[in-house]
Amino acid sequence: MKIAQIAPLYEAVPPKLYGGTERVVAWLTDALVDAGHEVTLFASAEAQTRADLVSVRDQAIRLDPADLKSDLAAHMSMLHDVRQRMDEFDVLHFHVDMIQFPFFADCASHTLTTLHGRLDLKDLPGAYRRWHQFPLASISNDQRRPLRNANWIGTVHHGLPATLLPFNANPRGDYLAFLGRISPEKRVDRAIAIARRVGMPLKIAAKIDGQDKAYYEREIAPLLEGASDVSFVGEIGDAQKPEFLGNAAALLFPIDWPEPFGIVMIEAMACGTPVVAWRCGSVPEVIDEGQTGRIVDNEDDAVAATREVMRYDRAAVRAVFERRFTSEVMAERYVRLYSQLVRGRSQDLGLRMA
Repeated sequence: MKIAQIAPLYEAVPPKLYGGTERVVAWLTDALVDAGHEVTLFASAEAQTRADLVSVRDQAIRLDPADLKSDLAAHMSMLHDVRQRMDEFDVLHFHVDMIQFPFFADCASHTLTTLHGRLDLKDLPGAYRRWHQFPLASISNDQRRPLRNANWIGTVHHGLPATLLPFNANPRGDYLAFLGRISPEKRVDRAIAIARRVGMPLKIAAKIDGQDKAYYEREIAPLLEGASDVSFVGEIGDAQKPEFLGNAAALLFPIDWPEPFGIVMIEAMACGTPVVAWRCGSVPEVIDEGQTGRIVDNEDDAVAATREVMRYDRAAVRAVFERRFTSEVMAERYVRLYSQLVRGRSQDLGLRMA
């Protein structure tokens, strides 16, 4: 099958540090190539991929030192290039939210759009009614709740390469981990409180976006001042994750928002590290309760669950990851959706010619 993957241009593919969507696009693209498909990736020039790369910008927007730049112009130019070449592909797989809809409204059946973000925003229902012809994939079933009547054709959970984060059977296990962003919805303050009640050090590896600096300085920095039991190691990339996640006794994921997926949970599982997560968004779909972690509703339960999961069989955690969340599994599920779209177009063509 000939497949085009259209990535966002904000981060490198895969990102050098924090970044979700571009990371998934990289993993999916390589898994499709490994499965024998002809894949073309539209992305910024520094992308690392086994597919044919069409570089549509000299570098990812976040990495570009230019003071003045237009993310809208960059993405519109990319979509123009995709449109010019669309007849070369069986499927155009978009990961750029909905910006492509006006460009491809006359050929929506040629496309699949994976939505990677939260969908409970005011203006979205009207947009998805207006462009209802576009087939959509969700990254969790819970993600769909605000847009139940959109044109969903499947849910595909994220997956990562089985060799990316090696299983650690003998971790140091002398600290708890938090990995993600410092923001109100990620609730690192909860993670600090849980770790202190459990009586274990907490290591925080996190990005601080510009919009969250005031929150960090007001709410989080005071919790770290003079603390010997909490260390902030900053933003880390894939190279540092095996050490950071693999040696943790558990990952704390105390979110307070409708998380569409939560890649960090499966990154921890790949290392054999169990997860304690709040019952929000996709969490009940990702965590196998009592096997890969615990799902909790309050801080008291989280403290008890953290003490419990440290006794879990880490090999069993890794086994669940290999069964459910590798990039190979993710690619197989997307290929089923691609095939469904191609068959649907063939049937429509047959009816028109009859």
